[in-house]
Amino acid sequence: MSVFPKGFLWGGAIAANQAEGAWNVDGKGPSISDVVRGGIVSGHHDATIDPNKYYASHEAVDFYHHYKEDVALFAEMGFTCFRTSIAWTRIFPRGDETTPNEAGLKFYDDLFDELLKYGIEPVITLSHYETPLALYQEYGGWKNRKLVDFFTRYCDVVFRRYRNKVKYWMTFNELNNMNRMPFATGAVDAGSTPQELYQAAHHQFVANALANKLCHEIIPQAQIGCMLSLSTVYPATCNPDDIFSTMQLRRRSLFYSDVMMRGEYPAWTPRLFREQNIELAIADGDLELIASHPSDYLGFSYYRSVLHQADGEFRIDTGGTVGQDNPYLEKTAWGWPIDAKGFRIVCNELADRYRKPLFIVENGYGGVDEVDENGVINDTARIDYGRQHIREMAEAVADGCNIMGYTWWGPIDIVSAGTGEMKKRYGFIYVDKDNDGKGTLKRSKKRSFDWYKQVIASNGENL
Repeated sequence: MSVFPKGFLWGGAIAANQAEGAWNVDGKGPSISDVVRGGIVSGHHDATIDPNKYYASHEAVDFYHHYKEDVALFAEMGFTCFRTSIAWTRIFPRGDETTPNEAGLKFYDDLFDELLKYGIEPVITLSHYETPLALYQEYGGWKNRKLVDFFTRYCDVVFRRYRNKVKYWMTFNELNNMNRMPFATGAVDAGSTPQELYQAAHHQFVANALANKLCHEIIPQAQIGCMLSLSTVYPATCNPDDIFSTMQLRRRSLFYSDVMMRGEYPAWTPRLFREQNIELAIADGDLELIASHPSDYLGFSYYRSVLHQADGEFRIDTGGTVGQDNPYLEKTAWGWPIDAKGFRIVCNELADRYRKPLFIVENGYGGVDEVDENGVINDTARIDYGRQHIREMAEAVADGCNIMGYTWWGPIDIVSAGTGEMKKRYGFIYVDKDNDGKGTLKRSKKRSFDWYKQVIASNGENL
């Protein structure tokens, strides 16, 4: 018997800005992702689009026009859910309008209908690094409280429109990346002050609570979660300074889920704010709103672990913090440590901390895939990575963790958020396109396609 419960959600996850393309089609306005080349993580952008430069995300893998073909392949693998995002600028091209764009609404109607036709539940992120560009240029992004109203209006429109189609929602993608990559997370410039970053985060906490409230009012049967990047971090040594510094680093990541899942700012934040000269503008009723409307579940990404040393240098990418090498771990072709046991540790950490359902909405293997002379892609490293992680997820379920589902990041090759490349591939489905935008966009199955199909068919028993 499988350890995974009946009805466990198996599937894959993408983001609109990394897959759809059609960036200016059918009334869609530009988002912050549309002005970035070389990966949104860096935040390097001109806030304008240079017609003489190539932007990988502008066509991406053209999911906008290929979604029927792609959804049929997901159905062939046996997906019971599929996570994607609604591109906010398809619905409100600038973000501050009062009337939505019908063509954008219709696209997601058609996409959700296609998924439901095959019995695949849509799992929808409301904001996945896709803040409307106008809200950054003219309002300063989430530093400006006006974005709370704009986001709430957008949520109200899509909840009403898709109330009979979407049961699983998430508000902001990887909100804890605000301190690490603020342009992606909050449409706030890199180099912003701690005051600006935490003020932007507070506005997003208020927006998160209002979205939760609206969702429960409009779609009573729905579940709405928050989403964080929670690849983990270990102390580099048993020096108590390293242990305490690592705890602080982790706690600053979990700060975001603490507020959204528990409904209050953690006890240690007044000291942080005092030491960093942060004085949040908190409107009357904000804290009561946050307390009254916490998230139903915690969605999170897990890719790897790192070692951290007090005062040691570390940097950030889409997988999380980059620290020192762990001699006990092998690495992916992209240099990311592979730590499946760390995945089990994180599941238990979060289950103990929040006592609410968990949803693994990103886990996957990014590598370079070679097509052999017979047209076959033997991506055995991807299969090994998936096998190890699903095995440890099963152990976490046996440990008592309440896990709703698992969506592999990038079941089809998409543009990398970290580097803006096609070369870094995650998919079970290969897309013929290179870093320069050349290729036919033809879809073909990798060896991992049939492997994941058997995993789902056996409810995680046959790995």
